[in-house]
Amino acid sequence: MAVHWREVATIFTDITNFTSLVETAAAEVLGELLNEYVGGMTDVVFAHEGTVAKIIGDAIQVLFNAPGDQSDYATRAVACALDLDIWAEAFRERWKARGVSFGVTRIGVHAGPALVGNFGGSRFFDYTAYGDTINTAARLEAANKFLGTRICVSATVAKAADNFKGRPVGDLMLRGRSEPLRAFEPMCAEFFTAPAMTQYSEAFAKLEAGDAAAMPAFAALVGLHSDDPLAGFHLKRLLNGAKGVRMQLE
Repeated sequence: MAVHWREVATIFTDITNFTSLVETAAAEVLGELLNEYVGGMTDVVFAHEGTVAKIIGDAIQVLFNAPGDQSDYATRAVACALDLDIWAEAFRERWKARGVSFGVTRIGVHAGPALVGNFGGSRFFDYTAYGDTINTAARLEAANKFLGTRICVSATVAKAADNFKGRPVGDLMLRGRSEPLRAFEPMCAEFFTAPAMTQYSEAFAKLEAGDAAAMPAFAALVGLHSDDPLAGFHLKRLLNGAKGVRMQLE
């Protein structure tokens, strides 16, 4: 548990509008809700043999390939992120039926070197990780808010994961980074093989190439699938005069 540099995959999760819920929900309701949420989310992490590094309110940080060796850590991280999303959406629907409006869980995944180990003093310590890899995962989580997605993973993770299924989001200029980072939205097999995925891939290729046909391609996709927020995001960018797949997120 000594502090050392290590290659890891890390997941960050957060809940939209959780502060507003804290301010309006009764204490006993909030206690039951948060305990069930954190318990269920950590159960999913443990099922994938991940390490829960931090729980801060509604936010959860997960590590793979630490403290023990996991050669397939990127694959585990992607699978875990997808299962966390499934569980969180089902949880949200259960509480919605009880009259509680619970926010969407946003998830960011990145991989790379991090400083891991026990941090703290003689009376209290915390096994966790620090570094640019960790910060980037947190910023990918926050990027979902602008993109309309729920999961955003870096190209580093997508390339390292076995049989990755997902679609490109774009090249994100994240705060604190000087170079763009290609991001992807992972998808389950059902959606990855759907016709809409082919349409999106064709429209994104036009966008990346600077082809003027990108706008009508995304407009047609949104016309058929108005519930696809990422397609809608790109269409809005194009309508506002943006070009290409590089984007600055605040």
